[in-house]
Amino acid sequence: MKTSHHLAAQGLAAFGLAVLPLAVQAQATTAGKTDTVALNPMVVTATLAPRTADETLSSVTVLDEATLRRQDPTSVTDMLRGQPGVDVITNGSFGKNSSVYLRGTGNESTLLMIDGIRLRSATAGGAAWHYLDPRMFQRAEIVRGPRGSLYGADAVGGVVQLFTHEAEEGGPHPRVSVGGGSFNTQRYSAGLSGSSGGTRYSFAGSHFTTDGTPIRRDGEDKGYDNTSGLVRIAHTFETDAEVGVLALRARGGNEYDGGEMDFVQQVAGIYGELPIASNWRSRLTLSESRDELHDQAYATQWGPASTSILDTRTQTVRWQNTLAFGVHELVAGAEYSEDRVSGTTGHDVTRRDNTAVFAQGLLDFSPFALQAALRYDDNEAYGEEVTGSLALGYDLDSFHTLRASYGTAFRAPTFNDLYWPYQDFGAWGSYQGNPDLRAETSSTVEFGIRGQYQTIFWDLAAYHTSVDDMIATETINNDSRPTNINEARIRGVELSGGAEIQDWTLAAALTWTDPENRSGANAGNRIQRRASQSARFDVDRELGEWSLGGSWIVQGYRYNDAANTDRIGGFGLVNLRAGWQFAPLWSARLTVENALDKEYETSRDYLNAGRAAFVSVHFGQ
Repeated sequence: MKTSHHLAAQGLAAFGLAVLPLAVQAQATTAGKTDTVALNPMVVTATLAPRTADETLSSVTVLDEATLRRQDPTSVTDMLRGQPGVDVITNGSFGKNSSVYLRGTGNESTLLMIDGIRLRSATAGGAAWHYLDPRMFQRAEIVRGPRGSLYGADAVGGVVQLFTHEAEEGGPHPRVSVGGGSFNTQRYSAGLSGSSGGTRYSFAGSHFTTDGTPIRRDGEDKGYDNTSGLVRIAHTFETDAEVGVLALRARGGNEYDGGEMDFVQQVAGIYGELPIASNWRSRLTLSESRDELHDQAYATQWGPASTSILDTRTQTVRWQNTLAFGVHELVAGAEYSEDRVSGTTGHDVTRRDNTAVFAQGLLDFSPFALQAALRYDDNEAYGEEVTGSLALGYDLDSFHTLRASYGTAFRAPTFNDLYWPYQDFGAWGSYQGNPDLRAETSSTVEFGIRGQYQTIFWDLAAYHTSVDDMIATETINNDSRPTNINEARIRGVELSGGAEIQDWTLAAALTWTDPENRSGANAGNRIQRRASQSARFDVDRELGEWSLGGSWIVQGYRYNDAANTDRIGGFGLVNLRAGWQFAPLWSARLTVENALDKEYETSRDYLNAGRAAFVSVHFGQ
């Protein structure tokens, strides 16, 4: 039997052989780069300023509106699964607890932003990806590698930014979608967008409900519902000054193994931007994000029913200035944020603030490019942190760019890590937070090369990350608390590519990651719950009024424990899709997820859904 390592190696070779003749043909027939083609999109997350993908000197993946419309995913984690450098862990399907790991780092080290506003739980650390409806978003940018020098805490593995629907010219332009399918699933969404007299607007709403599936063998169905709303308005004055507001709120309920939970995920912001001079724009943003959970645990043999409330809120003021000096650009600013925690848990401390200043230079000495950034954070809970990055790029010719970078980042200890109140579990010992924790720190070296043609691109990156002062639970005399005791080394290689050839749209990603513990009793073991190999292939074909497509997603095995004794097998998924444009502005779509009805899990004893089919009818999109 072939091992997953052999399969991954064969897949890598096959992909390379497939891309090579296409690349050669493209280079021979293309006169130069076209910055506006879909395969070289504009990206803002990587550098805080618009740059084409090849100009960012970063490993980036963009899921544009056309991609999301074709794939029509039922969850944000579905659209991220198998993308380069991305590993997704779920405790079942449809709203169940999920984690996103970028380049082998934890969920707490993967930063989620929505239209420039950070969304996370200040108690758990990571984002609740499973409570976001993908139909509320128009595109996504995945930036891999440290971004602490731009965004501060938690951008160790990288940043995922989701963008809501932008206003269209003219209008109003309505859009409506109605659909449903397996497990008594129903999906509804509607939106209205347009512009008039310098004012741009976008309104949207969605509702998702499902009976769900069992998440344990021989268990009962676990349902989920989500209702989301979006308001986005901006106005540009004759002086070129601009003001805008954004509000996105998701609210619903989720049944899990042992209870049910009501949730709220919310971001809101208001901004003003002024042209101070012909080459200087200044932007001030006030924002707030909320993560609210109301948990009702059922009575079990281990204890009676209980109710807990845990709400976290982050308020941020960010001042950012962009100055252009010919082909060079400087971005500099300051940021102040405050985290607050409330609920029934009884944390010893319920607030902390963070003050930061940052600067970045984007310099173009064609064919050389240089990007340098530096940020200083002062947090009243865990102290001062300085992060920096340096990236160098060199255009070999009109199609190929070499890049090398070095960057540092840190993961902030959460309120749970620092201030969890003392709990005595009797014979099982006790647990308490540790207010003396330091932040986890990391440094990353990366080398890459990108080939960018008119209808084809490919990107190859290799990286090495060292993590110090990792937060782990230490037990002494049956008493446990988090401490800075662990170290880790993560290295990997990512190969991705895409093509738009006549009526074909192709995308491929191959990822190899080696996340290794480097300290303690588990030194030399793979970090738990990380897959070492993954691949994703997407193929779509336009056939007049019809479209057909599919995705093949493969992940290798992982260990559920740090000792590497509990192995969870790898899996392969096939998703199929079809679309029909049956009238102007009207279309119908069919998606079949897990078409081969594969039984698989990414967390021990938590099953994901089997084969599921969904049909939807759309107007205006």
